[in-house]
Amino acid sequence: MQSRTRALSMVVVLAFLFLPGCSNTLNPFCGSARPAPLIGSLAPTSVHFSQVQQGVPLVVNGSQFVAASVVLINGTPLATSVMSDSKLKVMLTTGIISGPGAVKVQVQTPSGNSSDLGCTSGGNSSVLMLTVN
Repeated sequence: MQSRTRALSMVVVLAFLFLPGCSNTLNPFCGSARPAPLIGSLAPTSVHFSQVQQGVPLVVNGSQFVAASVVLINGTPLATSVMSDSKLKVMLTTGIISGPGAVKVQVQTPSGNSSDLGCTSGGNSSVLMLTVN
């Protein structure tokens, strides 16, 4: 009887761990889950369009960046250099910015391969605005 109770308890615990939306900290199989990126600031915060025409680097500061994180400019992913888990760098050109105005900057981290285990993984950061004069 005691082994049957123990087996039933194990089934209940495993069922809880694999429920969708289950916290990654409770699921031992979520160790490879990627965190959602957090964006904090841009450097520079504004650029002149003449700089964009020549190609200007943009540094995105934040946290929880991983090797697969990419910067999105107005929803378009750019080739991104991951400098650290808190710094990304992209090159802004006229291929992505066609003129002066407000530009939406966001970071995206793909989910990886742990979502089938009931783990939340990756996602999009909030949006910061870059001003192009």
